[in-house]
Amino acid sequence: MRNEQASADHIAAAERHARFGKLPDRISHDRLIEEKAVAPDAGAGAVYDPEGSWNRFSCLALDLGL
Repeated sequence: MRNEQASADHIAAAERHARFGKLPDRISHDRLIEEKAVAPDAGAGAVYDPEGSWNRFSCLALDLGL
């Protein structure tokens, strides 16, 4: 009985391997990162302005006038 179970497990494992194969190789960290140079004037419109950015967010306290 135990030998039959081991044989069934072995057959099931062989079927899984035939169907799915193996996992893909891991991708190295160096291949996941891409560095690009940014032109000095390219991000001029994306400068953080704390005084002018208050109106871009919804705030319940501001909506209620608190």
